[in-house]
Amino acid sequence: MHTYRIGEAAALLGVSADTVRRLVDGGRLHADRDESGHRLIPGAALAAFARQSHRTERENPGSSARNRLSGIVTEVRLGDVSAQVEIQAGPYRVVSLVSRESVEDLELEPGVPAIAVIKSTNVVVERP
Repeated sequence: MHTYRIGEAAALLGVSADTVRRLVDGGRLHADRDESGHRLIPGAALAAFARQSHRTERENPGSSARNRLSGIVTEVRLGDVSAQVEIQAGPYRVVSLVSRESVEDLELEPGVPAIAVIKSTNVVVERP
């Protein structure tokens, strides 16, 4: 059985090590201790927690898309008709090509929160 140390679990979940420690201490995430007293999270427990957390975050009855990455707009490049929007979503940089009209309607600019909604090969940008 594969196990993860606190830092490894944090990196996979996209949270801090302190957050993972709080999850373990609060009983929301199971961990065992090794012979040195370090917490080890069983892979199955981490996968179950990640799956449940993802289901909670993605509940949005207004969309059939399942892959939603919340982040912040870091750059907008406007063209005459189209625009390039960059979003930093945790450790991920997402780039979307959308219409200039969409950027203006959503009032997208660096610093505003945005959600990259990914379905197939298209990335749709939404405001939360």
